[in-house]
Amino acid sequence: MKKIDIFDTTLRDGEQAPGATMNAKEKITLAKQLEKLNVDIIEAGFPIASPGDFDAVKTIAENIKGRTIAALARATSKDIETAARALEKAEKPRIHTFIATSPVHMKYKLRMEPEVVLERARQAVRLAKKYVDDVEFSAEDAGRSDLEFLYKVYAAAIEEGATVLNVPDTVGYKLPDEFGRFIKSIKQNTKGIEKAKISVHCHNDLGLAVANSIAAIQNGAEQVECTVNGVGERAGNAAMEELVMILKTRTDILGDYFTDINSKQFYNTSKMVETFTGFYIPKNKAIIGINAFKHESGIHQDGVLKERSTYEILKPEDIGVFGDNIVLGKHSGRHAFKVKVEEMGYNLEDSEIENLYKKFLKLADNLKEVKEQDIRAIIDGERTLVDEEYKVLYVSVSSGTQIPSAVVRLSKSGEEFTETSIGDGPVDAAYKAIDKIVGEKSILLDYNIKSTSETKETLGEARVRIKGSKGNYTGIGASTDIIEASVKAYLHAINKMIFEEQKGGE
Repeated sequence: MKKIDIFDTTLRDGEQAPGATMNAKEKITLAKQLEKLNVDIIEAGFPIASPGDFDAVKTIAENIKGRTIAALARATSKDIETAARALEKAEKPRIHTFIATSPVHMKYKLRMEPEVVLERARQAVRLAKKYVDDVEFSAEDAGRSDLEFLYKVYAAAIEEGATVLNVPDTVGYKLPDEFGRFIKSIKQNTKGIEKAKISVHCHNDLGLAVANSIAAIQNGAEQVECTVNGVGERAGNAAMEELVMILKTRTDILGDYFTDINSKQFYNTSKMVETFTGFYIPKNKAIIGINAFKHESGIHQDGVLKERSTYEILKPEDIGVFGDNIVLGKHSGRHAFKVKVEEMGYNLEDSEIENLYKKFLKLADNLKEVKEQDIRAIIDGERTLVDEEYKVLYVSVSSGTQIPSAVVRLSKSGEEFTETSIGDGPVDAAYKAIDKIVGEKSILLDYNIKSTSETKETLGEARVRIKGSKGNYTGIGASTDIIEASVKAYLHAINKMIFEEQKGGE
């Protein structure tokens, strides 16, 4: 059997999805979860992009052991040297350098002749090799590049010491059979290819990222670059959970290939990515969508009750979705609550558990049964992973036939502030009152509210995205009261903005 290396780029390419920005603490938390998932390579970021990105890569390199930590760099000396500095403390560092090779990119973006691109690729790998033993070279937009030119570029990279050659379908253009032949041709015609692994990085613009990745594996690729939930630029990347579960499920066709991924961590990892990026997982998302293992049709229900395999080709427990054998309610103790939280993949301090347990008991007074999704909403809404500058003390709104208005009281360093405002609705009025207190300029880009389950007795979970002077910030809030949930979410995002823009994320 042939092992397929899983290269996770959620922290780099996934974060490049519009609105998916994560702060340094969220990145290190997710990196630790990727460690539990047992990915082979974690692409921690693009160090040259910003001081925050550099610090995040550096922190991950220092704290995550037993995994290859990769940093992205363009084919320039400054990029490569910066990546090398960020990776200094990594146990297994990799510099991932790239340059575009397609005619359209070379002509319009790089404004370089092919011979210049070839030499730049050679120089980049040569420089990266001075800092690390493990160098990955990517030919950006390889999917639309001339094959004969790719053979030369990849051969030059190998001559300079590249250990991995990445073949990106950067705009998701190829069809599966076509991409499979493409990979096979590179493997057969690139001089020295036996000295390096072939990797693929497929985008999902035509919905074919996973299919193309599978076709590449069948034709010689030994590494696949992917993201949790498929997040990434435009329509995203190949979804790791789909790729891995295809290999696990279709052993009749793909039995020659395996990964070391601990698939039982998929659900917890997926929910963490959902929380940190602010991107809801669609209900019908393959593998980890809430409807993936639900059956409403009578015919389907009858079949599943008689034999699960009639309509389920995967077991929910294989991806970490387990039935609750402990029903949590207002009579549940701290121990049962703590055990449940740990089963859900959270590693919390005792002080955090105590605070969340109090929130749980308050919620349990209003709900007959507190479900896993309710607990997750409480945790995600309360764990900011940043210092809370402002906290909610009181919210009161009025609407209906009169002009919507709100009274909001916040605390900061023991001092209380109260403001009133009117707005287009109760949530808008509350947000304007918060703006008066905080005095920070931000623009609300996105606002969503949903229930954590499909019953009347449930939590409302609000998610917002705001634009500050230096970037976009997401916030999450949960409560049985949707106005309170909305206020918590907005203040969560405001606190993130203050933390990053005023304090530098320190």
